Amino acid sequence: MWSSRMALRRLQRITPLALTSNMQREMSTLSRVYITRQIPPEGLKILRESGQVQFQLWDSDDLPVPRQEMLEKVKGVDALLCVLTEKIDAELLDAAGPNLKVLSTMSVGFDHLSLEELKKRGIRVGYTPDVLTDSVAELTVALLLTTSRRLIEATHEAKTGGWGTWRTLWLCGHELANSTVGILGLGRIGVAIAERLAPFKVKKFIYTDVVPRPELASMINAEYVSFDELAKQSDFLAVCCALTPETKEICNKNLFSKMKNTSIFINTSRGGVVNQDDLYEALSTGQIAGAGLDVTVPEPLPITHPLFTLKNCVILPHVASASFTTRNAMSALAANNLLLGLRGEPMIKELKL
Repeated sequence: MWSSRMALRRLQRITPLALTSNMQREMSTLSRVYITRQIPPEGLKILRESGQVQFQLWDSDDLPVPRQEMLEKVKGVDALLCVLTEKIDAELLDAAGPNLKVLSTMSVGFDHLSLEELKKRGIRVGYTPDVLTDSVAELTVALLLTTSRRLIEATHEAKTGGWGTWRTLWLCGHELANSTVGILGLGRIGVAIAERLAPFKVKKFIYTDVVPRPELASMINAEYVSFDELAKQSDFLAVCCALTPETKEICNKNLFSKMKNTSIFINTSRGGVVNQDDLYEALSTGQIAGAGLDVTVPEPLPITHPLFTLKNCVILPHVASASFTTRNAMSALAANNLLLGLRGEPMIKELKL
């Protein structure tokens, strides 16, 4: 597996298509690219220095490009570089027109893409897995510890005068030593999470997936179990599966009702895999002990949402991949995928439609 630092160094060394001055003069036009967000500098540097494309971008990191603006800007482009906040559907592909041959998304998830429409139109799709494995795994562990050891509550008490005399059971949480950690959806990130948790003296790792993953499971000595057994046995349950029609709201009252009342639920995958009403009920009634979420539906989650009223729910603003190294590696990979796709060459990471 690539670490994000290794990946960034490799991606920086990829040599773009060498264009001689004669070749440049012979090219009537450079390929037109639209970029839907201000992406980290490594990706933009690769595109600028390629001599292969001209691009426009929505130069903001704070707000997504307005839909109508994007529908106008994509007209006639040869390639599109997007992030997960942009819905790439039939309407947008119609607006782009027949020149669009390559889509590169700076994300590992692709639930924002209408894959059938892209396949129907013969548009190649690049994405950015692997390079964010380390940062997502690190954040998942941080969120798990923050939730299980009630660190947000403790910080609040220290700041607001709740810190009085030492008490025997005040702010007690749940520790990893001798615990069972369950993983829903065992892939690169699930393995990386388990590797980081193992030194905490976890007793057992278990997982479930659409099929057993013996090669990955052997790396962390994890046991394949049914979905129900995952719920029943897990002291800590980390959700690492992709959002698909099959996994939409798979974490619902059926799952929570089978979990221990001491269990901690962690989701750093996609918000759509959780039924948030059912999660609220499970947390507010003590069916489970706590939850840590880096992803929600919608994003951002309205500050009036009931989950924000719960002390045993820690919510982060989708920052699992938010390290400088990882985000630059993602943008570099997205840029290289786009350039290779335009040249008709194999992408570094391409979705097989």
